[in-house]
Amino acid sequence: MKKIIPYILILAGITIFLAFINFSGGAIKGKIIPADGASQVWAISVRDTLKAAISQGIFQISNVRQGTYKIYVDAIEPYKDVVKEAVQVSENSTVDIGEIQLTK
Repeated sequence: MKKIIPYILILAGITIFLAFINFSGGAIKGKIIPADGASQVWAISVRDTLKAAISQGIFQISNVRQGTYKIYVDAIEPYKDVVKEAVQVSENSTVDIGEIQLTK
């Protein structure tokens, strides 16, 4: 039992350290046209699924981990959903994917 206690203390210390690491992720932003044509935007990767609301056609997804994402725009009828593939996000940077034109 005495041999296990140091390992438990080390594990607890590592856990506490990792809990207080400051995560500094990136962001994805863009504009939907027409502004009232979609309700939300999703960023999907192998590890994460994030979403953001759209306000006046503008969206920003924050706290995005570094990696490659598929952006899914959840359109409101009569508009069709849009998927934008292979959006690369780097740590501490904002990727502007520009304007996304919705079609009927």
